[in-house]
Amino acid sequence: MVSNTLIKVVKRVALVLLTLIVMFLLIRGYQSEQGPALHRWHTWSADEMTADQIDHASFADYLAREDVIFREMKTEVSDKLSDEEKTSLNRFNAQSQVYPAHFQTNWNRSFVLKPTGTVKGAVVLLHGLTDSPYSVRYLAQAYQQQGFVAVVPRLPGHGTAPGSLTKVDWKTWLAVTRLAVREATRLAGTQVPLHLVGYSNGGALAMKYALDSQQDNALRKPQQLVLLSPMIGVTAYARFAGLAGWPAIFPVFAKAAWLNIVPEYNPFKYNSFPVRAARQSWLLTQALQDQIVQLSRRGELIHLPPVLTFQSVLDSTVSTRAVVNALYQYLPENRSQLVIFDINQAANLRALFRPALYSAVNTLLPAAPRHYATTVITNASATTYDTVARTVAADQTQEVIQPLHQAWPQDMYSLSHIAVPFPLTDSLYGREPMEKNRYGISLGTISLRGETSSLTVGLDTLMRNTSNPFFDYMMAQINARIACSQQADVQQCLKE
Repeated sequence: MVSNTLIKVVKRVALVLLTLIVMFLLIRGYQSEQGPALHRWHTWSADEMTADQIDHASFADYLAREDVIFREMKTEVSDKLSDEEKTSLNRFNAQSQVYPAHFQTNWNRSFVLKPTGTVKGAVVLLHGLTDSPYSVRYLAQAYQQQGFVAVVPRLPGHGTAPGSLTKVDWKTWLAVTRLAVREATRLAGTQVPLHLVGYSNGGALAMKYALDSQQDNALRKPQQLVLLSPMIGVTAYARFAGLAGWPAIFPVFAKAAWLNIVPEYNPFKYNSFPVRAARQSWLLTQALQDQIVQLSRRGELIHLPPVLTFQSVLDSTVSTRAVVNALYQYLPENRSQLVIFDINQAANLRALFRPALYSAVNTLLPAAPRHYATTVITNASATTYDTVARTVAADQTQEVIQPLHQAWPQDMYSLSHIAVPFPLTDSLYGREPMEKNRYGISLGTISLRGETSSLTVGLDTLMRNTSNPFFDYMMAQINARIACSQQADVQQCLKE
């Protein structure tokens, strides 16, 4: 009797679950079909190397495949656009002002920078998700100027068409990280220091490689890590993003495979965002966080290199709190430093802000002393736009305040995830571009006024801050770390 009753309950629960799943698929499928149409750049994908192929390839092999991919993209996408798609701001239109191949340098491609004199080190720089090597070019040039060979790979699925991100996974990105380290070592040798620099998703890859090198002696160990807006954790939604793409198994619901379908007007970054990319970012962060915890428990983080991180306290792409709780909490006492960009406390928008934002930094950091140094870039006072750097050294409680002689722009209330790597003078993202429209458009100067519901791009995208007023301060900190690489006692140099 009990057995029959239990069977009936199980059947009812299974029926309810099946009904909910079917309803979800139908609702999600219906919602996706109400959005914009898919274009060739959403349905075409690059034929990238697999992770196994990359692990057995040279960097020259990877570049050769990259050449093939870009030729195929021109043939299969750009050359087959309809007249309606040939707009002046479509990066896939060969006649548009944002067509990447027309510029002196196509920053979607992998590149290597070599110093003019003696090679003093090697650095691998990794860009972010939906991004391109363009986002780390300033850092690559800074390393080059100090005698480093800089290797900047285009991560698989990037730099071509957003549809390419529907076919790759994070393990392929990590394979390219290993490939880039091999190439940097080949060019610079093993007797000079190796640095890893990662922005956003690239920060997660740099950190993952560093952890892997602690467990695998075949991987060369980096001497220092520099992370910008690192993807240590992502929003909870990314965990379930894969569910949103389930209806796409039916061709009629193909658009369900995309979280965003928007015009592609940025020559060096995708605007459209597939479900798979969100899912892969979450899988990478979970693998990273699990590995950090496991190595910490076994006491195997002791030889991890110093980590220098720059992070906006407001970041809608990655979890700022995860940088502290899932990374810095576990780092050994190795002269690591966390630089936090606070909000503009003097912005005349207090009535519009959520109350918690004004104390976000205070609730983010644990009480001093901490086994890593912290620097908070913030207003000198709540009534002035002038800024200071408030630094607490590792294992100390006393705060040292340094005037920066840099004021917040009055119409800027915070940095953002995407602002950190770019100076105000950047031609594409800067609010004060050195050469306006050098790449067909200057996104940092766009300031729109008009009626809502008129644009094909969300206003939240166009109003997002895209450049960093504290870029010079950031580069000074990075350059100091580079200089310490040449010292016999790196730890002592970093302490000073």
